[in-house]
Amino acid sequence: MSDHQPYDPLSHNRLAWDRMAEAAEPLARPVRREDLVDPLAAVDGAGWLGSSICGWQVLCLASGGGRQSALYAAAGAEVTVVDLSPAMLALDRRVAAEYQLPIRTIESAMDRLEMLGEASFDLVIHPVSTCYVPSVAGVFAAVARVVRPGGLYVSQHKSPVSLQASTAPGASGYTIEELYYRPGQPVRPPQSWTAAAQRLREARAVEYLHRWEELLGGICRAGFVIEDLLEPFHAKEDAPSGSFEHRARYIAPYVKVKARRRGTRASGLMLPH
Repeated sequence: MSDHQPYDPLSHNRLAWDRMAEAAEPLARPVRREDLVDPLAAVDGAGWLGSSICGWQVLCLASGGGRQSALYAAAGAEVTVVDLSPAMLALDRRVAAEYQLPIRTIESAMDRLEMLGEASFDLVIHPVSTCYVPSVAGVFAAVARVVRPGGLYVSQHKSPVSLQASTAPGASGYTIEELYYRPGQPVRPPQSWTAAAQRLREARAVEYLHRWEELLGGICRAGFVIEDLLEPFHAKEDAPSGSFEHRARYIAPYVKVKARRRGTRASGLMLPH
């Protein structure tokens, strides 16, 4: 990069995800036909969305790759996908054509949703991706603008302590290696890309740690009420030391949040409470 060009994490991560899509890495693999047999169960194991999402307007935010969009569309929703990576969005268009699913794609950053109408979605689904932006406040504000009053925002995030801790155990176990208070400063990559490290971090991407105050407090300040929170369970008691499942016995890697947009719903679909 030229000395006259400032570093741009957005462009860096766009290229990183383009390369992951082209390499068909695990996070960039489209849905399979057998996954579409019971699509709602595949995406909503917690039962947060009720028995049906038929007719819902759903935004899959920063979730290109041909999996999330296809599952929600197959469950009966009208789906819009916003993603930074054109290669990931190409996978969504491919599955939409293959399975004749109502999916539209938009290339944009997760905090730049000006092209979408205000209060136009019943549900925003946001898989793990806030770690790719230096600040989450703008993301949550953008989401709040496009969610209808009473609508849902279901998001997943990398746990702050997971990004602070070593990916491999030392003599004293997993250790804290990164500062918690680090405004705008990216997290350093692991010293070695073990199998566990590859599941915890994306090798080509720049990642940022966001404190609980920024994640949970930020969702509330943007105009949502948090109704539930889960730490998806990945631990295995007999997992070998240093594996992803062994580390998950000590540190939950992710958190999943169900939040509802404040305000009175004037009309439209009845969403689950």
